[in-house]
Amino acid sequence: MKKFINATIYGDSDSTEILIEDNKFKAIGTNLGDADEVIDLEGKLVLPPYVDPHLHLDYIFSGLGEGNANVSGTLFEGIQRWSDNKKDLTEDKVRESALKGIQKEVSHGVQYIRTHVDVTDPNLTGMKALLKLREELKDIVTLQLVAFPQEGFFRYKGAADLVRKALEMGADVVGGIPHFEISYEHGVESLKQIVDLALEFDVMIDIHCDENDDPNSRFFEVLNALVMEKDYGSKTTASHTTSFGAVEASYANKMMGLFKESKINFISCPTENAHLQGRGDVYPKRRGLTRVKELLENGNNVAFAQDSIADYWYPLGNGNMMNILDNGIHLAHYTHIDEINKALDLITINGANVMNIEDYGIKQGNSANFIVLDASDAYEAVRERAEVLASVRDGEYLFKREVRKNEMEIDFLSK
Repeated sequence: MKKFINATIYGDSDSTEILIEDNKFKAIGTNLGDADEVIDLEGKLVLPPYVDPHLHLDYIFSGLGEGNANVSGTLFEGIQRWSDNKKDLTEDKVRESALKGIQKEVSHGVQYIRTHVDVTDPNLTGMKALLKLREELKDIVTLQLVAFPQEGFFRYKGAADLVRKALEMGADVVGGIPHFEISYEHGVESLKQIVDLALEFDVMIDIHCDENDDPNSRFFEVLNALVMEKDYGSKTTASHTTSFGAVEASYANKMMGLFKESKINFISCPTENAHLQGRGDVYPKRRGLTRVKELLENGNNVAFAQDSIADYWYPLGNGNMMNILDNGIHLAHYTHIDEINKALDLITINGANVMNIEDYGIKQGNSANFIVLDASDAYEAVRERAEVLASVRDGEYLFKREVRKNEMEIDFLSK
């Protein structure tokens, strides 16, 4: 039995101790009695592990190297560059890049990742590689795989069959990209078939939805209606929905009521979409985000995500969810003190809700998974972009590091 003492537990101001037995949280509270091992956290902030609910592990580092830059900085050039270069993809290459990406994320405190995997490939190379990694790494990180038709459910010949095959192989989620189809009607029909596949295979839905600046791109309305009819909103996620940040208020208000009724989830990728969107604007330039703050106030579940790490769509990224959070709350104006104090939900609890993870959170009976930040409370953690000092999974350290200290430092106060 192992006990962590002097903990500041996010969302539980009354408890300071964590007792772990057989890889589970045995108790959370104070004065929990003796244990075989006692670890003093010295008042540091403890919270559930970071969750990255939208990533593309098969694309990691594809944007590095001479000639690989996305010159226009747009979504569509990114898709074209990936299409041109993925023909040489092998399982070994996917495995190598995915492992590097996973290592970066895990080193920053992430223990749960939902990755979209391109299935517009007759060999399903990425899906094969990542299915193996999902099993191989399950004691270190939880991976959910999305059968994602990057080049279009209809636009890419045979994609519908490849999505089905990926689900038969064991993909956890079915995806789509209706705004990339050749017409509005094709986009709508793709969503209908994707929802039918989700019901047939009993999997979740995660759609790249309206990732553009066009206020008339409204596939989120179609998706929401389809899942409302099937009472499937809580198992459905609309990713990006950047166009919803460009629609006028009366339409947005109408949709807010429908979103609240359906209980659909949303994912915003702040750094990626701030980079990609607004490229056609002169001034004023749009921020490139969906209505994050308003959706949260509406009672919908919204999570932040990394999306890309140095690929054809985004030249930066390192799997540090605190960086994503910092950018996101600024871009979304989610910076009232009360909002800052609960902002960590956007990269923890809310992402777990997107992924429908039941065994999540610091509570009795759950798997003993948590991280420790170099901060004394949530506000300090967000303001300082606090470093992760430790990541614990099933009661054992994935890593542990010392508080960062300078070898030399000028004492300004003595001047």
